[in-house]
Amino acid sequence: MSIKEELIEIRENVWEIPSSYKKEMLVPGRLYLEEDAIKDLELEAINQVANVASLPGVLKHSIGLPDIHFGYGFSIGGVGAFNTNNGVISPGGVGFDINCGVRMLRTNLTEKDISDKLKEITEELFINVPSGVGSKGKIRLNNEEINNVLDYGAEWAVENGYGWEEDLEFLEENGRMAEAQSDKVSDKAKKRGIPQLGSLGSGNHFLEIQKVEDIFNEEVAEKFSLEHDNITVMIHTGSRGCGHQVCSDYLRLMDKAYKKYNVNLPDRQLACAPLDSYEAQDYYAAMAAAANYAWANRQMIQHWIRESFEKVFSQSAEDMEMSVIYDVAHNIAKKEVHKIKGTNMELMVHRKGATRAFGPGRKEIPSVYKNIGQPVLIPGTMGTSSYILHGTEIAMEETFGSTAHGAGRKLSRTQAKKLFDGDEITKELNSKGIHIKANSKPVIAEESPGAYKDVDQVVRTSDNIGLAKLVAKVKPLAVVKG
Repeated sequence: MSIKEELIEIRENVWEIPSSYKKEMLVPGRLYLEEDAIKDLELEAINQVANVASLPGVLKHSIGLPDIHFGYGFSIGGVGAFNTNNGVISPGGVGFDINCGVRMLRTNLTEKDISDKLKEITEELFINVPSGVGSKGKIRLNNEEINNVLDYGAEWAVENGYGWEEDLEFLEENGRMAEAQSDKVSDKAKKRGIPQLGSLGSGNHFLEIQKVEDIFNEEVAEKFSLEHDNITVMIHTGSRGCGHQVCSDYLRLMDKAYKKYNVNLPDRQLACAPLDSYEAQDYYAAMAAAANYAWANRQMIQHWIRESFEKVFSQSAEDMEMSVIYDVAHNIAKKEVHKIKGTNMELMVHRKGATRAFGPGRKEIPSVYKNIGQPVLIPGTMGTSSYILHGTEIAMEETFGSTAHGAGRKLSRTQAKKLFDGDEITKELNSKGIHIKANSKPVIAEESPGAYKDVDQVVRTSDNIGLAKLVAKVKPLAVVKG
């Protein structure tokens, strides 16, 4: 039987996995996919959506977004929300790179302004922002300082001279989850985090210089301070080794906890604990601390991007209007209030490879965007466009205010390295006018555009369904990879 035969079409591009698919399911699954994309969907990813629908306290439906693919525990492109009274929290619903996310800066520069210095600014960014496997930042923290980073996030970075006070308004959670407790983070996680703060890392993490190529909604683009041909900069990175270690530490704890609390799991990778247990509360506090680390990390990188632009273009960042459009988290669990059967309820919302896409009026949105909905940043690949959208009421009603987070991989890194050659990919990108600087050729092969799904389709699906509506499209001009 094909995957499609297992699904019930709710409406165009919206599909249900009925709760009869697995006897353990407490709610249905819900997939947001174009019909053509279903044929490429892994059965394992479908099963993961069904497994999440089997966890205690799950509400409405378990969700697979347009970039869904197989992951650890939860599918990547997965959302699950749990009643805070009788639900659970699962590290598998957040992942190893806690608060891997995207930040976008605008400028008043145009392609004409930077074309003669594109290679120079790319080289300067490569030098000024540490990147690569095991890369170390440019500062050295002591034990007290790492605790402050974990507790205060981007606030710590701004207070220590990395950026502007007004940056914080345009970061999800204002760059700090107040629930963070650094004493719930292991010494090993802190030791991994201390040397890496302010570094990009490797893999799919990147810095990208882009230009605004198309505007789909002039009114919203104006609110986001985006104009045609403007230069933007996108940062994609997370909590580095610190977040990875937090996840590893608490997976071991949760592996004991689910047995202790007699949670019936369809998959051990979904190891979890009831939200009122000390295991769940400790994980949430540690996860929030790792999320804060990621916001501080992106804040520092942003500061060095501004410095690099100032050096190369001999203008101040203020004169170049290098302000933050927004910063979104892709891997996180948070307490949020959502409407369930007409009643506002506090839920623990897990987003794994998913972007918050809150609609108009939410208190969490910066005041300047309040009537529009939050900016939604969906990066493509280093050879394809990225997109800016805005959140909607439909997302609030159907997906707990969530949409896709990117193109989504279709090939593993190992498969990509076998199929693609780093030198050939570099030539191909150069032929399109895209300059690339990376630490190694294998990284370029791993991150080849051909290793990813079609971001245009992912964004089109989100826009057509109404989970997030298109505002602008940006084209890569230069990419820095770890």
